[in-house]
Amino acid sequence: MNIETISAHVTPVGGNVFADLGFEPKEAVELQAESKRIISEKLIIKERLMSEISIWIAAKNLKQSDAAQILGVTRPRVSDVINRKSIKFTIDALVDMLARTGKHVIFSVQ
Repeated sequence: MNIETISAHVTPVGGNVFADLGFEPKEAVELQAESKRIISEKLIIKERLMSEISIWIAAKNLKQSDAAQILGVTRPRVSDVINRKSIKFTIDALVDMLARTGKHVIFSVQ
């Protein structure tokens, strides 16, 4: 079975998807700014969690394969953590990995 899809519109890199969806210009700019802020905050959280996992691996002098076994993931996933490929992880997955190290994540809302 062959399924062909056709895109009617693609927002270019650097474009504003909200403007393309028909929001008024001012609102589109505000929505885009808020979206970027939220994404930035999530990336900061992921970076911090990955950093803690990397520090734990280094402190224990673990090979990636040994760390993978303890963390319950594959060796390539450990490599992705060490190389900070945050797009490949959810915050939940990183918190689960940290829990397997014996560390606990505590957060606060301000």
